[in-house]
Amino acid sequence: MLRKSLTDWLVVVPARLASTRLPDKPILDLAGKPLIVRVYENLGPLIANGAVVVVAVDDERVATVCRDHAIPHMMTSRDHATGTDRCAEVAARQSEARPYILNIQGDEPFLAPNDLMRLCGAFAAQKSQTSTMSTRAPMASMYLRSHDAQRFIAPSCVKVVCSPSGHALYFSRSPIPHDRDHGGKLAGDFLVHMGVYAFDREALKLFCALPPSPLEATEKLEQLRALEAGWKILMQEASAESLGIDTPADLEAARVRFR
Repeated sequence: MLRKSLTDWLVVVPARLASTRLPDKPILDLAGKPLIVRVYENLGPLIANGAVVVVAVDDERVATVCRDHAIPHMMTSRDHATGTDRCAEVAARQSEARPYILNIQGDEPFLAPNDLMRLCGAFAAQKSQTSTMSTRAPMASMYLRSHDAQRFIAPSCVKVVCSPSGHALYFSRSPIPHDRDHGGKLAGDFLVHMGVYAFDREALKLFCALPPSPLEATEKLEQLRALEAGWKILMQEASAESLGIDTPADLEAARVRFR
């Protein structure tokens, strides 16, 4: 297991109870435990390396599950539009103002802890190289290489293209990049965006203060707000596939992985 001090990191796991495609998602059973408990337990290596993990809840039923399993949590407003807004509320209310915040979806119980720690390390390393938001990437995320032609065309799979320096150029639900010589069909690999975000404290506050951008509204991808504002987003390659749980079929697939 990778050893990396995470004492500067606050990890926030937004866990919104209401879900159109999977009602009561955080408290649904996954191999004998509620989903949000599985997500928290998967982050054990980050806690062991010094990170503080807090689940951001919006309903007393999720809070009760957290209390029953001794999981640190904080009640947040039900009016937040995104998990990032919920994350920012937790960061603002924390008594210990750690300089970096990692936002992990509350439906991702299979993210590789080593990948998360590498992301944190790469993001924090910028601090020693440059100190201004105009020259460093104020946020970071992850991607996974794929050769799956069906995922490439699926709108539910968010794709990203990156610069040679490892920064995001664009995110889309459409197949990108478009290979003109092959009629737009997948001719190699592509990059699947994984919805994990690292921020420094100042950037998280500024991001949530930005109005939703036109591209964000079109693609329904909040990370485009940062790109339209001229921000850099540092991208790190993940070593392992994850499985976000958005639908009943996803939940069944996750249960199979625990068998």
